[in-house]
Amino acid sequence: MERIYDSRFTIYDCRMSLAENIETIQRQIDAACQRAGRAPDSVTLLAVAKTQPPEVVTAAAALGLTLFGENKVQEAKAKIPLCSGRLRWHFIGHLQSNKCRDAIELFEMIQSVDSLLLAQELNKRAEQASKTMPILLEVNAAGEGSKFGYAPERLLAELKELNALPRLEIQGLMTVPPWSPEPEKSRPHFRRLRELKVQCEHILGAPLPHLSMGMSGDFEVAIEEGATLVRIGTALFGPRLAAKRAATAGTASET
Repeated sequence: MERIYDSRFTIYDCRMSLAENIETIQRQIDAACQRAGRAPDSVTLLAVAKTQPPEVVTAAAALGLTLFGENKVQEAKAKIPLCSGRLRWHFIGHLQSNKCRDAIELFEMIQSVDSLLLAQELNKRAEQASKTMPILLEVNAAGEGSKFGYAPERLLAELKELNALPRLEIQGLMTVPPWSPEPEKSRPHFRRLRELKVQCEHILGAPLPHLSMGMSGDFEVAIEEGATLVRIGTALFGPRLAAKRAATAGTASET
């Protein structure tokens, strides 16, 4: 099989930096939980492994991480079979309908269900696989035209129809706020998602256990606003390979 990863790293260096990063992130999670009056175990760290090779995932797993996220089905198909079978995988990217069958097979949760049509296709594929698929409904809380996700009003309008799909199990909501170097600017979007979850619970008459929100730059704010899943890549693994290559090319062109 053709290798699609850049392997210019040492496992020793990788594990040393990962251990330090995990310790730092866990301290930040604990501190945010303390500020919010929450138990630290109410928040789960999801390691965003996109572009990371199987060796790095294995190193992270050896340090105690068990939940990983991928945003491309094709990359997941190449990577997941090369990793330990005890790891858990969530899909966190935009999912195309023609990738639903593979997504059902590869992942234990799909966090980015953003339309009724996609949900219906996932339900069909889950039925064929005799599987029940936990999902999160992705919400475009800021109404950004460049991002996928339900508008809150449309989600509320379609929620009962989504909930009626027998092979899907709605477990909560997910959002990606507008990027900002100031974490506090994400707070209104996280708060809106939490409030929307309460509205959904009222409609469904049942609790939704998860809010997936918060990434490397703003996960502490997300925890303060109720996140149960934080999706962290850069703070854990460092800059992604594409960014590293671009930085290297830029440096070379300047010298």
